[in-house]
Amino acid sequence: MTERATGPARQVTERDGRILGFIAEHRIVLVAHVQALLEVSDTVAYRRLRALATGGLLSHEQVLHRQPGWYQITRTGLGMIGSDLPPPRRDLSCYRHDIGVAWVWLAGSRGAFGDVERTVSEREMRSRDGARLAAGGGAGGAAAGDGPPFGVPLGGVGPRGRPRLHYPDLLLVGPGGERVAVELELSAKSGRRLETIIAGYGAEPGIAAVLYLTDKPGIAREVRSAAARLGISDLVRVRAVAWPAAAAAPQARERERARARGGAHRGDERGALAR
Repeated sequence: MTERATGPARQVTERDGRILGFIAEHRIVLVAHVQALLEVSDTVAYRRLRALATGGLLSHEQVLHRQPGWYQITRTGLGMIGSDLPPPRRDLSCYRHDIGVAWVWLAGSRGAFGDVERTVSEREMRSRDGARLAAGGGAGGAAAGDGPPFGVPLGGVGPRGRPRLHYPDLLLVGPGGERVAVELELSAKSGRRLETIIAGYGAEPGIAAVLYLTDKPGIAREVRSAAARLGISDLVRVRAVAWPAAAAAPQARERERARARGGAHRGDERGALAR
């Protein structure tokens, strides 16, 4: 079930602007993400998200059985913070990956992977490159004052006759402008596709390092093997990750709140789609 506006949009506080800015960078966000972002209790995070959803700046949806509901920024919310990013699309097959990327974004922005001046999401990378192409900057050239493009060329031609590009899940930009691509690899790619992507990174002079994060030892071995075959093991780093305990914690609390509101989140109770 989707929860949308029941009241007019309003001016947002600095804290609300920070929440909206964070959610704009991602396809979906959980209460636990915002709790970690603001370093507040889950109750405070939930109330702020609820208020923003009531004002039409966010939407809330609960679809997956035994999983917490998620929030997405709306077109109104994007306009409120002056963002030119498009409204996010929903892809249930990417649910676990998308919430994982939001956790990685939070970790990276707090220095978990070294000194970072800026953390760039895939949504922002695609949007900026798309604007560059529309302005005639081309996939291989930079628009004035906008820095080099984000897409990593893979060779060949993709949709609409454009060069085939790959975008990392996140890009960490260091104090000196060096770029570290971050890949959250939760499902195995074919050996050929994985090698093509890693080779693309190896041929891209703007990438100082590639960090693969995975919770599966088999994937870690495949990444290391592909990098070794290509002779770029020094470029590719692999690190094991574990899910934060807080990631699933809001589920039970959301059910309690739904009951208190008379079942406003009944999708959480019925589980419209089982995993």
